[in-house]
Amino acid sequence: MSDLDHNLPWLEAVRWDADGLVPAIAQDADTGKVMMFAWMNRDALEETVATGNAVYWSRSRGRLWRKGEESGHFQKVSAVRTDCDGDVILLAIAQEGGIACHTGRQSCFFNELQNGRWVPVDPVIKDPKDIYAK
Repeated sequence: MSDLDHNLPWLEAVRWDADGLVPAIAQDADTGKVMMFAWMNRDALEETVATGNAVYWSRSRGRLWRKGEESGHFQKVSAVRTDCDGDVILLAIAQEGGIACHTGRQSCFFNELQNGRWVPVDPVIKDPKDIYAK
């Protein structure tokens, strides 16, 4: 891998994969807790920077996913970073409602490996049926 090229325009410096995507990690700006992982394309990253709200690329929906558009659990972005190679984005965020995961938990990283099994170790804060009721 080569280092991020600081001489390129910022969007050009990002190392997009063959599908035009880059991994993005959302991390609580105050606690450092990793809240979620998602993908971003150029439009998602550009809109995130322009609006200050996290926007991702939903591979399953095939469209931009404005975090919180259905749940109301928006992510306010205070900083956007990249790793040394420019192939991962790190967002420092404030998680509105304290819930980042569609399961109603604070973080998507709630399963812990225990004795050869994945065990959910963090509580559900709000029932997903109540979050996504329409």
